[in-house]
Amino acid sequence: MSLGTPTGQPTISKLRANALRAGVAALGLSGIVAAGGYFTGTAPVFAEPVRVESASPLNFADVVEQVQPAVVSVKVRGKIQPVSAIAEQDMPREFRDLPEGHPLRRFFERRFGGQDNQPATPRRAESQGSGFFISDDGLLVTNEHVVNGAEEFTIVLDDGTEFEAKLIGADKRTDLAVLKVDADREFKYVSFAGQPSRVGEWVVTVGNPFGLGGTVTAGIVSANGRDIGAGPYDDFIQIDAAVNRGNSGGPAFNMRGEVIGVNTAIFSPSGGNVGIAFAIPASTAKVVIADLQDDGSVERGWLGVQIQPVTDEIAESLGLELAEGALVTQPQDDSPAGKAGIRAGDTILAVDGTRIEGPKDLARLIASYAPNANASLTIWRNGEEQDIDVKLGSLNELDRRASTEPGSMVQPASATTLGLTLESAENGVVIAGVDADSPAAEKGLVRGDVILNVDGEPVASIDDVTSKVAMVKKDGRKAVLMQVQSERGVRFVAVPFAKA
Repeated sequence: MSLGTPTGQPTISKLRANALRAGVAALGLSGIVAAGGYFTGTAPVFAEPVRVESASPLNFADVVEQVQPAVVSVKVRGKIQPVSAIAEQDMPREFRDLPEGHPLRRFFERRFGGQDNQPATPRRAESQGSGFFISDDGLLVTNEHVVNGAEEFTIVLDDGTEFEAKLIGADKRTDLAVLKVDADREFKYVSFAGQPSRVGEWVVTVGNPFGLGGTVTAGIVSANGRDIGAGPYDDFIQIDAAVNRGNSGGPAFNMRGEVIGVNTAIFSPSGGNVGIAFAIPASTAKVVIADLQDDGSVERGWLGVQIQPVTDEIAESLGLELAEGALVTQPQDDSPAGKAGIRAGDTILAVDGTRIEGPKDLARLIASYAPNANASLTIWRNGEEQDIDVKLGSLNELDRRASTEPGSMVQPASATTLGLTLESAENGVVIAGVDADSPAAEKGLVRGDVILNVDGEPVASIDDVTSKVAMVKKDGRKAVLMQVQSERGVRFVAVPFAKA
């Protein structure tokens, strides 16, 4: 759609000027205050609108011509899969729990043999992605999820030339991997941008969507610092350039031909491009890739706590002026935090003087420390700040998740001020029911959750819970802070009192 003015029609500025002259002539007055200007008998004065002098590229051909030879297709082959695994991958989700020997399961297994009357044959898992060279000796970057579980790696250049590659290292937490092509030649390569991307700047992506290879798309940077729930180090660039399956691991370039991000994910209800893609920023990629080049892995500091954000209600219940920091729900077993004396209910406010806004800040900051480094944590406990020294460990790549199995429940009782029905259990006090219209329901408490702590004190019985809740209410506080264990893990919940 054209944004110009049709030929022969008056422009908006001409219409506005004519109307303004007519208005002034009709008024015939001076000293009249009007919206947007002050009439004094002379020409009116209006505030100047924002004007931006910025050159727009006529095309992206010059950039693409320079960078495209450095972008490659990455083909990977995994282990040979048994017939049952192959069938299960392509089987409708609702049929995957069928037992061995079930007629429908046998149908799917026969199907992948190519003939209904022939047994299926095992096959290798194969997939494709994108990547790009970062050195002339064949070092290249892609996504960890592209190479995960693979045994063989084939790199295809823009001209169709193929090379075998080996895996140097991969980091699941940031979804980055480094491969190496050993060949008696030099490769065209690109470099990472030294400055962070700016919202609104042009971006060009080059990659291998759907196995097509050498595909170029363009758009703008839509946002920075996106958290898409992929992990504790989420800090993605959002772009609106068309990115599809197979673009994973490919570069996003600025107009200087520098890599501003590594394409890694898309938001797509249908599986295709809808104009929302996410890239790992260059600042993150450079640090991780340097570590992978050195020893094939990324060494991070490890504190060992489960944490959650501090809401306004939690801050009020703890006596904090601001809703900031990371609330410790539970120190992990035999962790640096536990050894240093960090307890559930502590709020971590700073690390070596650097303030913490939320859990993401804490995770990134601790990860930036080397294993076995010393750090001073500023915490909030019992209504005051304290400093605790801790010697960090090395982050274990295995997920640590808490789970709970509520025991048998007896002795029903009610805590009507919160909308909870409580029952005693071997491992604490169990929520047996939640009023649908209660504050507890609004905060996400459900039947089966176990109350471990109320107002900073452990609870072992219904009387413990009700008495502590009553004391908090008597103190005039608006909410009571509870530590709760559920299938999702351990967390703190500030449950407001129901209004009388």
